Amino acid sequence: EVQLVESGGGLVQAGGSLRISCAASGFNSDYAIGWFRQAPGKEREAISCISTSDGSTYYVDSVKGRFTISSDNAKNTVYLQMNSLKFEDTAVYRCAAQPVAVPYYCSGYGRQVTGYEYWGQGTHVRVSS
Repeated sequence: EVQLVESGGGLVQAGGSLRISCAASGFNSDYAIGWFRQAPGKEREAISCISTSDGSTYYVDSVKGRFTISSDNAKNTVYLQMNSLKFEDTAVYRCAAQPVAVPYYCSGYGRQVTGYEYWGQGTHVRVSS
C-alpha cells in the first residue's frame, strides 16, 4: 500500500524559511513526487515536481529561486526547502506521487493534479506578514 506523509509545516514570518517533507512508502519502482498547494478560496496549484528516475525537476514561476525540491532516495523522502517566504505562500501543501517509467514526467503530467494517483493529507504553511 502506498502511503505519503507530509511534515514540517508551521507558522513563519515573511522572509523566513521552512522545510517540508514527504515520506513515501509502498513504492517498488521509480516515481515522481509533486508538491501542490491550495490557499483558501483558490484552486490547487502545482508548485514543484521531482522524478526519481532521472532527477528532473519543475518549479512554478512564483516559487523559482526561492523553493528547492530534493530527494533522499535511501529514505524515500522528498523535501521542499522554502526560503524567502511571502504571505501569499500561505496554503495547505500536499505531496502527491505517481509511479513512472518514462523520463521527464515533471515536464508534462507531473505538473497536473490528474498526473498523480496517490496523495498525502497535507501540511499547513502559514506566513505572517
